[in-house]
Amino acid sequence: MREFLVEITTTVPEGTGQEEVGRRRAAEAVRAKELAATGRLARLWRPVGELRSIGVWRAADEEELHEKVLGTLPLRPWMTLTVTPLVPHPNDPGTK
Repeated sequence: MREFLVEITTTVPEGTGQEEVGRRRAAEAVRAKELAATGRLARLWRPVGELRSIGVWRAADEEELHEKVLGTLPLRPWMTLTVTPLVPHPNDPGTK
């Protein structure tokens, strides 16, 4: 599996009720746990003071990442994504 750095900004559409937002956020938390359990979501951070997430996600390729991983997130219709494919660095201390 390949790794991808994914920056996610979620913008709730104007006029969306708080009940709908709450329902989707709760479903998002459940789906994130499922993806983590299968190794698809490796790490997830939120920069201090920002309403975006940065994560390391895994998939066979970018198409699978979009269709079978990120595309299954309940908040995906409200997300803007920046995806950067990653390759190991020869000086990565985690590979030694």
